[in-house]
Amino acid sequence: MIKPTPIDEEIILDPKRYIVSETDEKGKITYCNDYFMEVSGYSREELIGKPHSIVRHPDMPKVVFKLLWETISQGKNINAVVKNLAKDGRYYWIFTEFESRRDTDTGEIIGYHASRKTISKYVIEVIADLYSELLKVEKSSGVEASEKYLNAFLKEEGDDIEFANIMEEIHRFY
Repeated sequence: MIKPTPIDEEIILDPKRYIVSETDEKGKITYCNDYFMEVSGYSREELIGKPHSIVRHPDMPKVVFKLLWETISQGKNINAVVKNLAKDGRYYWIFTEFESRRDTDTGEIIGYHASRKTISKYVIEVIADLYSELLKVEKSSGVEASEKYLNAFLKEEGDDIEFANIMEEIHRFY
């Protein structure tokens, strides 16, 4: 007999495997690898054509996605730590490398490629605390206030740290 999976249980990722997806320029999934389907619990048919937010966890502050979209829509690559939600209610933390895909003739952005891998428990603790604070600010005062809080946090960490590279810094040093 299969034991039901408790909701809000963490999925432990295989450190040797990557979750890979591609989206169009609006964020609708155009490709997902088998490991993405395995971890998320969705079939290929349930994922293709859907917004990538299908796996967005409610613990994720909106400001993180706002800043991610601002960065990648300018054609800049970015890394981020993200908590995703599986179909069955479990969650998984990932370090994600986002890259823009461009039309080879026009140079226009036609979509995005993301590769995700597991991260250390310490990085999760550091970022989860920050995300929790951002979410509190967001719920009480909105996304703009959350962004101000994040910018103040980054300034406190160092004058030259920006959101676009804070995730890489945290991942590298922790």
